[in-house]
Amino acid sequence: MIISTDFQAFNPTTNKPLDGSYQNTTNSQLDAVVQQATQDFDIYRKKDKSEIASFLEEVGKEIMNLGDALLERCHLETALPMARLQGERGRTVGQLQMFANFVREGSWVEAKIDTAQPDRIPLPKSDIRQMLLPLGPVAVFGASNFPLAFSVAGGDTASALAAGCTVVFKGHPAHPGTSVMVASAFEKAIATCGMPAGTFAMVQGNTNELGAALVSHPSIKAVGFTGSFAGGKALFDLANARPEPIPVYAEMGSTNPVFILPEILQEKAAALATGMANSIAQGVGQFCTNPGLAFIQKSASSDEFCDHLTQNINEMPAGTMLTEGIGKAYAKNIEKTLQLKSVTEIAKGKKSEFENAGVASVFKSTILNYFETPSLSEENFGPSQVLVEADTKEEILKAARQLEGHLTATVHGTLNDLENYKDLLDILQLKVGRILINGYPTGVEVCHAMVHGGPYPATTAPNSTSVGTQAIKRFVRPVCFQDYPSFLLPNALKNENPDAIMRFVDGAFSDQSIN
Repeated sequence: MIISTDFQAFNPTTNKPLDGSYQNTTNSQLDAVVQQATQDFDIYRKKDKSEIASFLEEVGKEIMNLGDALLERCHLETALPMARLQGERGRTVGQLQMFANFVREGSWVEAKIDTAQPDRIPLPKSDIRQMLLPLGPVAVFGASNFPLAFSVAGGDTASALAAGCTVVFKGHPAHPGTSVMVASAFEKAIATCGMPAGTFAMVQGNTNELGAALVSHPSIKAVGFTGSFAGGKALFDLANARPEPIPVYAEMGSTNPVFILPEILQEKAAALATGMANSIAQGVGQFCTNPGLAFIQKSASSDEFCDHLTQNINEMPAGTMLTEGIGKAYAKNIEKTLQLKSVTEIAKGKKSEFENAGVASVFKSTILNYFETPSLSEENFGPSQVLVEADTKEEILKAARQLEGHLTATVHGTLNDLENYKDLLDILQLKVGRILINGYPTGVEVCHAMVHGGPYPATTAPNSTSVGTQAIKRFVRPVCFQDYPSFLLPNALKNENPDAIMRFVDGAFSDQSIN
């Protein structure tokens, strides 16, 4: 049973409630919303690609029309700096435009055509054609740490709508006011573009029951989620326990291991330490790509690196955590780490008068202790890192082989280092979705080639990404049309190729019509 009571947003800096009251969506309301999405999916999925593209663009325009009021409310609900929110709004609108362009071009449907061979011996060959089609209504869950770019109009919503799916969005209870404002942009865009009312709808609630009911609804055909491992795994289990199991694309966090190789450590210890400290503390450590785990080999250079890292972290100011719950969980995990044997806290950021502050922290452990202490490799969502010191290359490789799935892995090295550690790079290809060389994992470029995903437990679907245009593939399935009359075929599969898209025809790519 969904609790039908009101809830409020809280200012993370003061932990005091903000103006506005929001109602938990009831069971009957949820059912009505999903039924509308199901009914209107049959209309929306048949929209021309240019209509869907224009709709996505219109959503972006309406978000911009909300002006600074959107950023101001978002700042109150998240304590994120206005400059960060302005950039995140740009990213949100930018990815809507990216998907609009992607849909308008149209080749993403992966049309494949094997033309008939009626005279083939000993048996004739049928005309067989295939393309990607939308799954149906999609449930999308907002994330706490990106109230715009991974929320109401974020990448999951944009990619599902681009695929031709209707969306039922579950707002994150940490920023309900922000969510309502962005949802209003959808309402206006739907009216302007003449889309069916059920193309997009938002439900709100501060209970786990609402999310469970949404995923369990028989008309929902897929789920997009960004959040904690516990939350994502719970939804994954619910979806697989249904009479009709459905895919759950859950991005559940990562410690994003960093490997600093010997020669570059000797050459750039101070610069590497500064970059690492900034990456650890960026966003108060509340990115799913923050480097929570690092490996170095013991040497005089490693001592220099640790000294510089300690200096940098000790000067880091505390920042406000997104919610009181996130702040308490972070502090609790820091205390647990402090109790572990053979683990030393080598750096601690500046304290804060605010109760909900995230103070940066770096712990150091030997590689042997790391192997014996599984909790050292677990994510602590906040500005902390475990630095592991190894004695040999073989220990570094062993640590890499024992990694679970992560979103990213980073390797710092000279050309000689990278040549000497090619086997490390080979191992990491099996462990993560994105490998960085001489950079830092914080910051995810929204582009066609990006992979923001990885093997379990980073995600529940290692063959997918939640950022970039390939995210559209999560919400479609291939359908084959055999010996179809031409007038019944979708445009993408007609001989004339009226959409002028790239297709795979009789074993070769072509954008030409078929004679």
